[in-house]
Amino acid sequence: MRSIDTTPLVRFAGVEKTYDGVALVVRELNLDIRRSEFITLLGPSGSGKTTTLMMLAGFEVPTRGTITIEGRDISRVPAYKRGIGMVFQNYALFPHLTVADNLVFPLRVRGVAKAERDERVKRALDIVRLDDLGERMPTQLSGGQQQRVALARALIFEPSLVLMDEPLGSLDKQLRERMQYEIKSLHERLGLTFVYVTHDQAEALTMSERIAVFNDGRIEQIAPPRQIYEHPDTTFVAQFIGENNRLLGAVAAVSGGEAEVTLDSGGRVVCEAAPGIAAGERVLVSLRPERVVILKAAAGMPNRFEAVLRDVIYHGDHVRLRLEALGQTDFVVKAPVRELDHARIGMAVTVGWGVRDGRALALAL
Repeated sequence: MRSIDTTPLVRFAGVEKTYDGVALVVRELNLDIRRSEFITLLGPSGSGKTTTLMMLAGFEVPTRGTITIEGRDISRVPAYKRGIGMVFQNYALFPHLTVADNLVFPLRVRGVAKAERDERVKRALDIVRLDDLGERMPTQLSGGQQQRVALARALIFEPSLVLMDEPLGSLDKQLRERMQYEIKSLHERLGLTFVYVTHDQAEALTMSERIAVFNDGRIEQIAPPRQIYEHPDTTFVAQFIGENNRLLGAVAAVSGGEAEVTLDSGGRVVCEAAPGIAAGERVLVSLRPERVVILKAAAGMPNRFEAVLRDVIYHGDHVRLRLEALGQTDFVVKAPVRELDHARIGMAVTVGWGVRDGRALALAL
């Protein structure tokens, strides 16, 4: 894996943003973006992620706080003087210009000589694998090709920082997934710093080296994808990232990073305790459906309960089971297809999971 320089390229320090002087869209944001990393700002609509990106791009000005790039305060520097590459969801290509002329435009604005412009256009088209399409018009390209042109235009003046605002939002599922891998591969080859905004959890998990999960103008957690998914710090992160079963209860005891929880529905589970969890506290135990095993596989598990199978949905590579268990009628398990060859609705099954498969999280106030 490529090593990452931990020296911050970008730093948000105490940044806040309000449009009406009352409601804060971004609240007390402190965020370091490392040189050469791929970081994704993830969150629902209105969470502050896009406003954060727009402040970094220079299209919005912070109400309070500072934004620095390589130690230089750029909080009030115009966007065109920041030297940042930007890729938008709608491509923002000039429809009356050829692909090559679209790429030339930012170079001409910067006063780059013609010979160097031609060389950079050739190199940029080669990077995004469109070297034979320079003379086409944008309307003659597919959605994926247009997005590659937009990406090439963001890279052509050799910025150290590239921002992407929902760049794949208008593509169909198959093309979107292919472009995810292409952008990730491009980042690894070029070693630039990519800041990516999306509300798509799967996209963030697939592409990022770190994810900053936004909620109500704040970062709830920032960590690598696997840590975000498997070890969420808050109930919001657990519920926003992927699917999970939510079991309510009270902590009976905490020891060695593990919590014993008495469930409201009866019974006890032992699970991983999020930082700060204490005995007597009300918690939500987050349990991913793919971490639950059934039938014979559940026999040796420390957490084991009886359940009734209510529904089976075939997904090709797995089946999604809806069970009645632990006082819930929608307890979900994802299991390999071969394990359920003889499953039938209404049958009694045993479910189980390991201590580290569940995580006790403080209930949000």
